[in-house]
Amino acid sequence: MKLLRYEQETVVNYNAGEQTATLYTRDKAVMRKLDTLVAGFPDTYKQTEQDEVSKTYSFPKLYVCYRKPRAGSTEQRERARQMMIAKNKAKED
Repeated sequence: MKLLRYEQETVVNYNAGEQTATLYTRDKAVMRKLDTLVAGFPDTYKQTEQDEVSKTYSFPKLYVCYRKPRAGSTEQRERARQMMIAKNKAKED
């Protein structure tokens, strides 16, 4: 079944009273990532449900992560830009 991009949702659910988080997804890219984690770390990540368009996983809620946006200095951005220019020139040669 083909889903619209809008329908390819992912929902993470947890509460203060439990140690596990539940992740429900209809996004195939997220499913592939979680399936890899389930295969690699079966004691930590578990697939709990599946139907024709979605999967549900459970894992410790401490693995839910929030990060600050990366803020590089002007110098760092310029250095990265110069490296990309050099890399592209090397590919052309």
